[in-house]
Amino acid sequence: MPMADLSSLAYMLEEWTVVEYLEKYLIYVVIASITMSAILFFFIVPLTIIFFIYLTNILLLMHQRNSETEADPLSDTWDSARKTIASFWDMYARIWHGYELHGAENIPEGPGLVVFYHGATPADCVYFIARLLIQKKRYCHVVADHFVFRLPGFKILLDAIGVMHGPKEECVNALKKGSLIAIAPGGVREALFSDEMYTILWGNRKGFAQVAIDAKVPIIPMFTQNVREGVRTLGGIKILRSLYERIRLPIVPVYGGFPVKLRTFIGKPIPYEPNVTAEELTAKTKATLQALIEKHQQLPGNIFRALMERFQTQKKED
Repeated sequence: MPMADLSSLAYMLEEWTVVEYLEKYLIYVVIASITMSAILFFFIVPLTIIFFIYLTNILLLMHQRNSETEADPLSDTWDSARKTIASFWDMYARIWHGYELHGAENIPEGPGLVVFYHGATPADCVYFIARLLIQKKRYCHVVADHFVFRLPGFKILLDAIGVMHGPKEECVNALKKGSLIAIAPGGVREALFSDEMYTILWGNRKGFAQVAIDAKVPIIPMFTQNVREGVRTLGGIKILRSLYERIRLPIVPVYGGFPVKLRTFIGKPIPYEPNVTAEELTAKTKATLQALIEKHQQLPGNIFRALMERFQTQKKED
């Protein structure tokens, strides 16, 4: 707002309210208002996804009560509820992110282990699961960190969508039964402390590779373009990293919730090879995922550019 307009506004307010020296303080009021608006947008908007998660949980509880069913949430009696939830999240993904899924044909008909890069939130994985269920009638389980199961009010939701704790035996058994499972080897550490360069943070983790070897299934790499531009973290603050390594709780603040363009890309499967070791398969998977990132993500990531991609009419080639 130009200073002349501020002065005129202040003069009128002084005449109307008989408040002296209003012009002197009005600029501070405007600055404070802008600052508070920025704080509300950057730090409270990301909480909307928590709201929608709890809303989803409420819908499941209503379904359980109305149908008076006590069956296993993974049984067929819950199919209608899962489809409703998938439609709900897919609509949210379309409206807020213009979400697209590319390369779904690379997912095999049988079991497989989907390995993906973990953004600040797992929203893109939720969108992928919903779109896959709607388009391909395929259901994908997901392995989550142990702290997720401690969150209050999430149990029925986690059960209904088949979120797994992740012990190797549980994953191997599910894959041998024909399931599709998604896992982010970087986990919470990658979510909180990766950056706009989309650095893969797996450390020495290779358990997922051993699971694929034991179950004799292919690994399917997956990456979502602009996933770190939608929600960013303050993981660059060293004291927060040190605190996480001590208590292992995700206390790093996040901000954003921007309606950036999100595109999930499914790469070519890495087939099962009987003579490959877990170390070799881990290295191969990491290289394949890194190639997906370099192909589909302009580095370093940029929030403004990711927002402008919402207005692109031509899709990028898979």
